[in-house]
Amino acid sequence: MRILVVEDDRKIASFIVKGLQQAGFAVDHTENGEDGLDLVLTVPYDAAVVDIMLPKMDGLSLIAEMRKQKIDTPVIILSAKRSLKDRIKGLETGSDDYLVKPFAFSELLARVQALIRRSTSPHESTRLAFEDLIMDLVRRKVTRSGTEIELQPKEFSLLEYLMRNKERVVSKTMILEHVWDYNFDPQTNVVDVLICRLRNKIDRAFDKKLIHTIRGVGYVLKVS
Repeated sequence: MRILVVEDDRKIASFIVKGLQQAGFAVDHTENGEDGLDLVLTVPYDAAVVDIMLPKMDGLSLIAEMRKQKIDTPVIILSAKRSLKDRIKGLETGSDDYLVKPFAFSELLARVQALIRRSTSPHESTRLAFEDLIMDLVRRKVTRSGTEIELQPKEFSLLEYLMRNKERVVSKTMILEHVWDYNFDPQTNVVDVLICRLRNKIDRAFDKKLIHTIRGVGYVLKVS
């Protein structure tokens, strides 16, 4: 899952970016609204975290322009403005949630995860399932045939992406865009390495294999 953070306070931005990365998200960051708009118009983000008071273009104008351009990426506003009027204005502009500074990162993370769940699967509760493979999105736990499988954050993010695209082939570039930051070389073998680690945990102990390589194309979660 890929997140955009638009925040000009470098200390707060670093706090958010590091926290989201540790939770397994790929994160892009910019300090002004104009660059934020350029990014959301060209990159398919799963969610955006936007401050209101930004250089060049304020957060509300950024969100309004996103909606005008039919960009439906879920947006959480971050703001020191805490009045009911400010919150209503933010939501009316087109944001999906509003979080007042200072905030606990655990709350921001929970809200980001909830927005992504609602936007990608509106009728889904809090889990993904394929065959006997179950992913609990709230507790961030994975089981297969009732056996819990321990995954690192990037492994969890990759499996989530595969499960959300089950029976559809996803390329290495698509995986890099959703699971890693863009500073990764597209020619790197980091995707192959992580797929190998994930396959060892998900498939090795089971007769029915779920993660498959489509040579020259990418990877797919399907029944063999």
